[in-house]
Amino acid sequence: MGGQAKINEIVENFVHEIEYNNTILPYFADTDIDRFIQKFAEQLCVFAEGPCTYSGDTMEQVHGGMNISEADFNLTVDLFINAMNKANIPHPLQNKLISRMTHTRKQMLYL
Repeated sequence: MGGQAKINEIVENFVHEIEYNNTILPYFADTDIDRFIQKFAEQLCVFAEGPCTYSGDTMEQVHGGMNISEADFNLTVDLFINAMNKANIPHPLQNKLISRMTHTRKQMLYL
């Protein structure tokens, strides 16, 4: 995929996408953004089958109490796709990465 530098670029792009989205940004109001960046980069590295270990909280712990709707979840996925496009990640690789992440969906919705 391009190593850690490419993962960091995707995460940075994703944070920028979130910053400029009035629907998704409120979900991050109480978030330690530096920690989010670090842990999301770890998680992406794992999903990309890199030599990483995710050391963060469970998705249920992170998203509990947010009551994320399907519409907002899907919008967040769109923002993530925008972030990957800006990092010039080829679409087949994007699809592979997203398919590896799909199991986390049920761990985030309506908690």
